[in-house]
Amino acid sequence: STVRSAPRLKYNMHTFSTLPVELVYRIMDHQNGRTLFCSMQNICRRLNQILSTYQRYQSTQKLYKLQFLRELIYSCKQHCTVASPMPIFILNTGTLGSAPTFQNRNEIGAEGAQHIANALRTNTTLTTLNLSWNQIGAEGAQHLANALQTNTTLTTLHLRDSQIGGEGAQHIANALRTNTTLTTLNLSCDGIGADGAQHIANALRTNTTLTTLDLSWNGIGAEGAQHIADALRTNATLTTLDVSENGIRAEGAQRIADALRTNATLTTLYLSSNETGAEGAQHTATALRTNTTLTTLHFSGNRIGAGGAQHIADALRTNTTLSTLDLSGNSIGAEGAQHIANALGTNRTVTTLHFSGNRIGAGGAQHIANALRTNTTLTTLDLRWNEIGAEGAQHIADALRTNTTLTTLHLRLNQMGDEIAQHIADALGGNISAKMV
Repeated sequence: STVRSAPRLKYNMHTFSTLPVELVYRIMDHQNGRTLFCSMQNICRRLNQILSTYQRYQSTQKLYKLQFLRELIYSCKQHCTVASPMPIFILNTGTLGSAPTFQNRNEIGAEGAQHIANALRTNTTLTTLNLSWNQIGAEGAQHLANALQTNTTLTTLHLRDSQIGGEGAQHIANALRTNTTLTTLNLSCDGIGADGAQHIANALRTNTTLTTLDLSWNGIGAEGAQHIADALRTNATLTTLDVSENGIRAEGAQRIADALRTNATLTTLYLSSNETGAEGAQHTATALRTNTTLTTLHFSGNRIGAGGAQHIADALRTNTTLSTLDLSGNSIGAEGAQHIANALGTNRTVTTLHFSGNRIGAGGAQHIANALRTNTTLTTLDLRWNEIGAEGAQHIADALRTNTTLTTLHLRLNQMGDEIAQHIADALGGNISAKMV
């Protein structure tokens, strides 16, 4: 059969056609709505593809400026289609039930939150409300919480970086005890601390509808992790939990891990950047040996080193449910890469491995390459920023000539040179749908 070679890659072209998706997202973060919807569309096919996956662009109905708050509230109260004149940022105008989102960064404050809360008491169509970065404070959170106790249609609420604090978290928690429709709640960067985590945890013991909870960047520490862990032992509905960037350390990781031994519903867990070290990795690995529901684990930036990598690798030999594993930025090195590679030789469930920023070098790349020769399940591999150089890249290229399952490979920032990059691209050409990014 004819081997199809990937097209020759071009480098050093800093245009929208070659910039990494993450960097394009960052550029879009700094654009206003009019620029996004009027000036960035139909520039090129790739930019259109990136736009279609960008969160702000995805929502089919958005309100972007504070001056449109009255129109939103009026529409909510009337239960009707969005009436003109409405801003250009409202796309595909239809009923508010289509997927409406009140956009963030409007500086509406507590007073604005009260107006929206009043509308929520009578509205029967709004399903998604995003008030992130609006400094509504604990007072604004209380207004919204009061409305949530009677509202029966809102399913998603984003309050990221809204400065609600522990007191505001208590108000939201009170609403969760009676609300039966909210399924997604984002309270990241809200400074709720351990006390706020306790209030939310208490609500989780009785709440039976919330499935996704984001508590990242809240400084809950090990104490807050203990409260959340206690709730996980009885909660039977939460499937996604994000407690990244909370300084829970090894002790907090142990509390969460203990809960995972009995919890049978959580499928996605974010524990990144919590300074857990190798000890925290060991506790998490112990849980992975018995847990049968977790499919996605983000454990990046925890400084687990080679020792922590060995603990995770040992768990991967027996775990049969984890499919996505993020170990980026953990200073794992070549030795740790060898441990993970050895586990990949027998593991048959992990399909996505994020391994960037671990300084594995050429030696570590060789270990990973050896695993790729026998592994038949891994489809996505991220090895960016690992100092593998031309030698390490050649090891990967050699392995790809026999591997037939890897479809996505990230190798940027590895100083491997254009020639070796082309060798890898050619090797990936054997996997017809493969791509190197």
